[in-house]
Amino acid sequence: MAQPEEIAATGPADAGTQAPLVEAPADTVAGEVVLRLTDLVKTFPGVRALDGVQLEVRAGEVHCLLGQNGAGKSTLIKVLAGVHQPDSGQVEWRGEPITFANPQAAMRAGIATIYQELDLVDDLSVGENAFLGHEPRRMGFVRRGHMARRTRQILGRLGHGEIPPGRMVRALPAAGKQIVSMARALSHEARLIIMDEPSAVLAHDEVGNLFRIIRELTAQGIAVIYISHRLEEIREIGDRVTVLKDGRTTAANLPARDTPTRDLVSRMTGRSIEYVFPERPAAGPAGAELLQVDGLTRSGEFADVSLDVRAGEIVGIAGLVGSGRSELLETIYGARPAEAGTVRMAGKALRAGSVGAAVRAGMGMAPEERKSQALLLGEPIYRNVTLATFGRYARFGFTNAGAEEAEADRIAESLELRPRDVRRPVRTLSGGNQQKVVVGRWLLGDTKLLLLDEPTRGVDIGARAELYQVIRGLAARGVGVLLVSSEVPEVLGLADRVLVMREGRVIREAPAGELDENTVLDLVMAGSLMEGAPA
Repeated sequence: MAQPEEIAATGPADAGTQAPLVEAPADTVAGEVVLRLTDLVKTFPGVRALDGVQLEVRAGEVHCLLGQNGAGKSTLIKVLAGVHQPDSGQVEWRGEPITFANPQAAMRAGIATIYQELDLVDDLSVGENAFLGHEPRRMGFVRRGHMARRTRQILGRLGHGEIPPGRMVRALPAAGKQIVSMARALSHEARLIIMDEPSAVLAHDEVGNLFRIIRELTAQGIAVIYISHRLEEIREIGDRVTVLKDGRTTAANLPARDTPTRDLVSRMTGRSIEYVFPERPAAGPAGAELLQVDGLTRSGEFADVSLDVRAGEIVGIAGLVGSGRSELLETIYGARPAEAGTVRMAGKALRAGSVGAAVRAGMGMAPEERKSQALLLGEPIYRNVTLATFGRYARFGFTNAGAEEAEADRIAESLELRPRDVRRPVRTLSGGNQQKVVVGRWLLGDTKLLLLDEPTRGVDIGARAELYQVIRGLAARGVGVLLVSSEVPEVLGLADRVLVMREGRVIREAPAGELDENTVLDLVMAGSLMEGAPA
């Protein structure tokens, strides 16, 4: 087997000066190899997910794992977490060959995993989630006071002491749930923490706090495997990089800060592509007005928002997590009832709180949480694609599955879905390909306006470029697009017109060409920087 290219790694990131989050394990030596994978293979029916993977992780380093959706990263994580057992190859943990029979065994050994799709229990409290499975006990009874104090200490070290240990996780926003998941990992004596897209749900200012925590962990000898599609994050926080493609290691131990972007992209995709947006077409006659929002309000979320979207126009909304962006899209779509204001499609007012009315008017939506809000994970791809237009394939109580499959296959081909078998359960697809299914659903119907909430969250660089082409192609066909993204460059690069939101209000509207990233960040963070300052 051809060996991946290996380049000497740079040293660990500089340690911070704040008090440590955890005490360094007494038997941990900075720089020693704590994890080594050799020729790891894992197959599923019809799929060779891992095909001879090589990986080496050292104590006190941030080892970044790159690869397109479907490259094998998720399978590799689940092998290390004890969810899957490899078919062949070897896992060495702290110098000894080992196989983790289950996730509890991996956790006891000192490997903690923070998944992109957080595995929290919504109906338990923050403290109960942080210590789930290893609750402090005395004489068989849970020591709830002690658990609350320890949770409060961990949250304080994470910079989020304002989260009450007794609050139900269900009541937290996505960023808050991410912090609770990190607290759970730190409640164990972890020697290796795996972080799968940890910044995906974090606001711009929260990412800096995440990096502070990671540097503090590595300074204490903890190893971190960091998975992200954002190459700028790899540069800032990473020490070494390993790249996967089609289940194989195509490069190992590359220096994170010095390896050229074109080399990383080439090893990830097998081709030389850049992170570029489709060319914005020359301005033509304004299209007909599709969407008109006037004075839309929901207490505690957003207030007095007015906007419009025209046929063939892409309108982007920029703002921090918690600014009301996602809540605004869900209210326009009818998933949340508005307390005041109106939503009109082609001049006709829509009934507040009615998704059916929005869909009948030609509106579609791809929500941020695609797995819980948009997909039927146990159903085949074709059934998920035809979900919004299911009625056209049903007659006299029977469905024409063949017609469904044929239409879904046409959509899969146009979106370059991988793999193409539309009879596969949608849960077997990578995150980027699942997002293509959600968008493809609205290509079948008479969609006039498409709402996109974080359309490229967890999507690799190659799939992003493909999704951008799809979105721009929809606009070229006359579909209006209203887009929310946490990534300011994405909003500026894809949208024709940009709205900036802060604290539930639209504070600026301008053509995308008249704004730059620094200007937008100054606008969205002007209030939060003051409010978030320490007392």
